[in-house]
Amino acid sequence: MWSSDGWDVRTRLGVLIPHGDVGPESELQAMAPDGVCIHATRVPFGGMAAGGTMDPTIPLAPVHAFVEPPAIDDATALLAAAPISAIGIGFTSSSYVGGPDGERKVVDRLTERAGIPVVAPCAAAVAGFGALGIDRIALFNPPWFDAELDRLGAEYFRSQGLQVVAHASCDLPSNQRSINPSELFSWIVHHTPADANAVFIGGNGFRAVGVIAALEEDLRVPVVTANSALLWGLLQAARSAARPTRYGRLFGVR
Repeated sequence: MWSSDGWDVRTRLGVLIPHGDVGPESELQAMAPDGVCIHATRVPFGGMAAGGTMDPTIPLAPVHAFVEPPAIDDATALLAAAPISAIGIGFTSSSYVGGPDGERKVVDRLTERAGIPVVAPCAAAVAGFGALGIDRIALFNPPWFDAELDRLGAEYFRSQGLQVVAHASCDLPSNQRSINPSELFSWIVHHTPADANAVFIGGNGFRAVGVIAALEEDLRVPVVTANSALLWGLLQAARSAARPTRYGRLFGVR
């Protein structure tokens, strides 16, 4: 008799995203299985202007600032006041720049403020690769990640015991709304070396989850993106058994 009204979901998850970005929440909600709902809140990001416009490459100073108090701490506290089970940080860059130790300190600080689990995308990716038995990855980042940020990403994963057999920022238009899934698919297929046993696509604002299944079929290796890793980590943290069915092998492991 009644139409669905969105109230009867089993698991509600939060995500912290740059104020002008819609990518992370769009992809997380697209992947979310039945009974899971995504709730986002904005955090000021100095590298992004109104309408989500950015420079062709993002500067590192505002990346540092994104995870510094008080803005992200206050946003976390407000989001945690809602009836949600876990909160994700939808911003790969801060993990790259801070490294694993810096990322862990941010997660610990925000977890204490929230009183519920907080998940970072790169730590979730490392855990996911461990669950998949992966030790060699090809790392591909958005075109707006400069050579230094790409290098820091490779260093992050190497420091966690993974071999990074290739890494690069994708040679595609440096604009979030100009990313075409077919072009991204082709670029990654042509740049993934044969000795990679998984692919990681960084950047929570990088349109990528729609090509996961096609890439896995073509490359025959697991493909993980920043947002698929974040959702996997959030579902783990929330102790939810719900899993997407079309977004990669990662969701087949616990």
